[in-house]
Amino acid sequence: MPFCPITLNPVPEGTLYSPEGLRMLHPKLGQLEPLGLSHREQLRQARLRADKMSVQGVQPKFSAVIKVKQGRFEIVDRNGKYLLKPNPPPFEEVPANEAVTMTMAAAAGIEVPVHGLVPAIDGSWVYVIRRFDRVGRSGKRHVEDFAQLMAATRETKYQSSLEKVASLVERHCTFPALEKPKLAQRLLFCFLTGNEDMHLKNFTLQVADDTVSLSPAYDLLNTSLVLEEAIEETALPLKGKMKNLTRNLWIDYFCKERLGLTDMIVDDLLARLEAAVPRWRTLLSRCFLSTEKKTIYSNLLDDRLDRLGIPRGV
Repeated sequence: MPFCPITLNPVPEGTLYSPEGLRMLHPKLGQLEPLGLSHREQLRQARLRADKMSVQGVQPKFSAVIKVKQGRFEIVDRNGKYLLKPNPPPFEEVPANEAVTMTMAAAAGIEVPVHGLVPAIDGSWVYVIRRFDRVGRSGKRHVEDFAQLMAATRETKYQSSLEKVASLVERHCTFPALEKPKLAQRLLFCFLTGNEDMHLKNFTLQVADDTVSLSPAYDLLNTSLVLEEAIEETALPLKGKMKNLTRNLWIDYFCKERLGLTDMIVDDLLARLEAAVPRWRTLLSRCFLSTEKKTIYSNLLDDRLDRLGIPRGV
């Protein structure tokens, strides 16, 4: 049975997208054509447009809008509502990896933008995500990533710690008591899903209705699956450690001692993660990763669940 590359819900044979998935991209979208660029041309366009992008990063990407009547994405230099991310050489299956990991985050109650996969004309997958810093027809929402808040550069974005990340939430958010559990949940999710690249530029604060809060989560993927031989378990150290992280470090030290979360809040966070495990397994079985990658991902998830003392749900 085929599955929609946006929702990962079943679709009839011969159908690519579910109506629900198309409406997530745009309420009036009834069809969506493949992206009219080969993988090679996608990479070329990303290079040509790199200096015009308001969102930078190592992974190639370009901005786009949806032409609803034509049912297709169109690449633009300005006012794009979506980012399209082709697979970055020399790595494999990165778009499918990011798509399923973001959907797993949503299944755990983590706020994420609309996202999914679109095929290109050569059959390669492209990851698509709606920009959360764009509102209305041409409005912009003020956002700052944690590297900007700490005056860090792309070269120094790893020179920090999770304790300092927590301090930025406490210092800048309007209601830190609401945002700290969100931070804890995201970091626990990243540990469970093998994301070892959550540096300062992967955390962002947004301003909406005069309130400063964590932006929706983004750039969530299993980097262990990409790099195959990950040396560390976190991009930013926790109590000076970057590997062999334990439940005691995550729960007792970071969540309870450093963030000051109550036992009730922490128990609720863990319960929500545990409740999501069966759905995660379904999503992994339906996603567009190869069978080999699915197996590696599932094995890592099992190991991390065991280390946090969360039942595997199998």
